[in-house]
Amino acid sequence: MTRVSRDFGDTMQKENVPAVAADVVFASNRFPNYKLGANNQIVDAKEDPKILAMKEVVARETAQLLEQQKRLSVRDLASKFEKGLAAAAKLSDEAKLREAASLEKHVLLKKLRDALESLKGRVAGRNKDDVEEAIAMVEALAVQLTQREGELIQEKSEVKKLANFLQQASEDAKKLVDEERSFARAEIEKARAAVQRVEEALQEQERMSQASGKQDVDELMKEVQEARRIKMLHQPSKVMDMEHELQALRTHLAEKSKHSLLLQKELARSKRAEDTTNLYELDGTEALGSYLRIQPRSNRAPELPTCSIQWYRVSSDGGKKELISGATKSVYAPEPFDVGRTLQVDIISDGQQITLTTSGPIEPAPGLGSYVEALVRKHDIEFNVVITQMNGIDHPSESIHVLHVGKMRIKLCKGKITIAKEYYSTTMQLCGVRGGGNAAAQALFWQANKGLSFVLAFEAERERNAAIMLARRFAFDCNIILAGPDDRAPLGA
Repeated sequence: MTRVSRDFGDTMQKENVPAVAADVVFASNRFPNYKLGANNQIVDAKEDPKILAMKEVVARETAQLLEQQKRLSVRDLASKFEKGLAAAAKLSDEAKLREAASLEKHVLLKKLRDALESLKGRVAGRNKDDVEEAIAMVEALAVQLTQREGELIQEKSEVKKLANFLQQASEDAKKLVDEERSFARAEIEKARAAVQRVEEALQEQERMSQASGKQDVDELMKEVQEARRIKMLHQPSKVMDMEHELQALRTHLAEKSKHSLLLQKELARSKRAEDTTNLYELDGTEALGSYLRIQPRSNRAPELPTCSIQWYRVSSDGGKKELISGATKSVYAPEPFDVGRTLQVDIISDGQQITLTTSGPIEPAPGLGSYVEALVRKHDIEFNVVITQMNGIDHPSESIHVLHVGKMRIKLCKGKITIAKEYYSTTMQLCGVRGGGNAAAQALFWQANKGLSFVLAFEAERERNAAIMLARRFAFDCNIILAGPDDRAPLGA
């Protein structure tokens, strides 16, 4: 048997080939391409890669639905099922179209086989063998087409099953959506009812509060009217006169107490004047902002530069005596630590000791407390100063510097140049100058650290005392006790 070659149409005699019947309908305008495999088996040509097999489409859609079912909401799941149902319907339509095309192919193959059979009886020799081989190929195509029809029927059944499954799942999803909607509507109705109850309760409370408020106002008006009536009965003009009289008596008593204190001090001075045994006396106002000076009372008194001098502060009850370190001059200016305490000075000359004491406790400076309270509200307080000594050596410059007393540190500057800046610490010391002549009341001693100290002169006594009080207050807020050298060191009763 010979094979059908590609030039089959050329070797066959045209006059021996009858015309194809007019009722034959071809699906394509060209003859399909066939390939012969081993043992003359017919092999189909490769299908278009863009067209996927129906089993693959169904398996992919089913896997995607099962994978996304767990993380989809009810509405999305219902939507997906509806889309799947539409896809199944589309696949069913495609299957029907393929079935129709398959039927059309059967008819074509049947008519082609009939045409070849009629041709077989009219040819002989090699052409007859070729026609028989063509008939065998057509029969093989018919068998393969029948197999494909079986697969198509199986796929159709699977598509129907998938469509039924998707339809049932879509109905279940719709039921779930309806149940969720009904549940949500019930919750909304409950929330509306709760809101309505709250609004009614608020309205009721507002009505009650308005009624009670009106009642309270009425009672208050009655009490005010009763108070006015009582006040009119007691003649308010006389009450005011009595208040003015009491205020005048308080002022008069305060003046009397001040005058009595002055008299007591004068009496103490007169007693000291009558005592001829003391060779020295204290001169000056015993108050913060002034200074005290040791004055000789007779020509027999030794000269003060040849004497040894030491100042002390004594508690008001006389039980505690503190040495004022560095106060060894004949002049001493009280500082805020001395307020409310008595000052005492010992003068030793040729082995003899003379003790002088103030007539009473040191008094505070008028208005200093309110001034300091006003400054405390600021974050950083500036004072104009002049450096008179640095590290115990006189400072020749008299230029104006600025002392910044802050809540965390003290800084000394000249313009934009910082001379010293230190945070509050246990090594820092600050006190009034203990000596220094008439200017001692305007100067203070500041030891920034163990290797740096200054004596600063202020513009007025109040500025100096305010700077000391502010620095000690801010340091106390930082758990630091800021004082002078050896302060608060008791010497005994």
